[in-house]
Amino acid sequence: MYASREDIGYDFGDDSKVGSKPIKPNPNIDGGWAWMIVLSSFLVHILIMGSQMALGILNMEWLEEFNQSRGLTAWVSSLSMGITLIVGPFIGLFISMCGCRKTAIIGGILNALGWILSAYASDVHYLFLTFGVTAGVGSGMVYLPAVVMVGQYFQKRRALAQGLSTTGTGFGAFLMTALLKYLCTEFGWRNAMFIQGAISLNLCVCGALMRPLSPKDVSEKYVVRGNAEENQAKALSHSAETIKSNGVLSEAPEKKEEATNEEVLDSVQHIEIGGKSRSGQNMYGLRILKTVSQLTVTVRKGFAIWYSSYFGAASLFTNRVFVAFIIWALFAYSSFVIPFIHLPEIVKQYNLSSQNNIFPLTSIIAIVHIFGKVILGIISDLPCISTWNVFLMANFTLVTCILTLPLMQTYASLAVVCALIGFSSGYFSLMPVVTEDLVGTKHLANAYGIIICANGISALLGPPFAGWIYDITHKYDFSFYISGLLYMVGIIFLFIQPCIQKKQRREKSTVEAQV
Repeated sequence: MYASREDIGYDFGDDSKVGSKPIKPNPNIDGGWAWMIVLSSFLVHILIMGSQMALGILNMEWLEEFNQSRGLTAWVSSLSMGITLIVGPFIGLFISMCGCRKTAIIGGILNALGWILSAYASDVHYLFLTFGVTAGVGSGMVYLPAVVMVGQYFQKRRALAQGLSTTGTGFGAFLMTALLKYLCTEFGWRNAMFIQGAISLNLCVCGALMRPLSPKDVSEKYVVRGNAEENQAKALSHSAETIKSNGVLSEAPEKKEEATNEEVLDSVQHIEIGGKSRSGQNMYGLRILKTVSQLTVTVRKGFAIWYSSYFGAASLFTNRVFVAFIIWALFAYSSFVIPFIHLPEIVKQYNLSSQNNIFPLTSIIAIVHIFGKVILGIISDLPCISTWNVFLMANFTLVTCILTLPLMQTYASLAVVCALIGFSSGYFSLMPVVTEDLVGTKHLANAYGIIICANGISALLGPPFAGWIYDITHKYDFSFYISGLLYMVGIIFLFIQPCIQKKQRREKSTVEAQV
C-alpha cells in the first residue's frame, strides 16, 4: 500500500497550471456556494440512489402483480441501477458540451417521466423500457453532475464534502423505503410510482443549484492545491516524468481548433452586421446561422475533450492503477446491491417478517451507511491518514460481511452484519476523491464516468444472477458466496497494482542513481 498521492504515479497535467504567485483564494472554493452544491448533491442522492435502494418494496409488488420468475423481475431494478451508472461515460460527453447544470435539469425531467410512465405498466417487459431505461438514463444524467460539482468546488475538504453529500443515499434509502411502503399500502404500487415521479421533478431544482465555476475560480483552485503541495515538489516532478513517458494531452491542436472556430463565428458576425440593411427575415436567418455555428463549435470542442480522455495519447487507460480501479469496480457494486434487492425475500424465507417489520434490515444498512460515509470522510481528511488505505480497509470489511451474511439466520445476527455492511460501504464517499487523486480534477468527469459505468455493469448483472441462482437452488447462499469471491478478486487487483508500480519506480530510481 502507499500513503500519498505521489506514490501512485498519476495525474494528467492538472498541476501544470500551478503558479508560485500567491493570490487570494476564491470564497466559493471550500466555502460559500460550495455548501449549496453539497446540499444539491445530498438531495440528488436522496431522490435517486435512495429510491433505488428501496426498490425491494416494489420488487415484491411486481412479483405479485405479474407472476414472473424472481430472476426476470429482478431485471427491472437492475436495469434502473445499472443504466444509471453505465451511461456515465456518455454523460461525461454531455457535461463537456453543455455543462453540469443543463445536463442535470434534462435528466430530472427524464427521470420523472420514467416513473410516471411505469405506473401504466402492463407487464415486466414494459417496465424494462420505462423504468429501467428511461428513468435509469435520467438518473445518470443527474447523478454524475452532482458528484463532479462537489469535486470542483472543494479541495481541502473533499472527502468530508463528498461524505456529507453522499449520505443522501442512506437517508434516502431509509426515507424512501418507508415512503414507498406507505404509498403502496394506501394507494397501490401504480399510484405510488406516479407520486414518486412527481417528487422526482425536484431533481430539476437540484440541477438549477449547480452553478458552474468560472475559469478564474478553477485556476485559483489549482493554485491553492499547488501551495499546499510545495513540500512534495520532488515527488511530483518524478510523476511528471512518468506522465511524459505515457504521453500528454496535446493542447496545441485545441488552440488551433479554437482559433478556427473563432474565425467561423467572426465571419458569421460580419455577415450579420452587413445584413443590417437587409430585411428582417434575412436577419432572422443570420441569427439562426450564428446560433447553429456556436452550437457546432461547442459540440466539437466537447467531443474533442471527451474523445481525447478515452482514446488520446494520454488516455486514462494508460494509468495502470486506474485500470485496476476499473477491474475492482466491475465486481464491487453488486455485492452491495444484492442485499438491498433480496433481503426482504431472505427475511421472509427465514420467517423473520414480524421482527423485520418493526425495524427493517435495509433501514439498518441505510442508517449506519450515513454515519459510515461521514466518519470515513473525516478520517480520510486527516493529514496523517491516507485516503487510499482507508478505502482498502473499508472494502476488506465489506467483502467479509458479504461472505458471512448467509451464515446468519437470526434477526440479531443479521442486524449486526447489516450494520457492518452499512458502515463499511461508506467508502462510496471516497470513490470520487480516490478517482480525482488518480487522474486530477480536469479529467474527473470522464474518469468517474468510467468507474460508475463499471459499477453499473456490476449492478446490472448482480441481482438477476442472485435471482437466477435462487430459482435453481431455492437458496440465496451461493449468490452471496460467488459475488463475495469476485469482489475479493477486484480488491486484490486494487491492492497489488500500486505495490508493483511503486516497486518498479524504486528500481528505476536505483538504476538512474547508479548511472
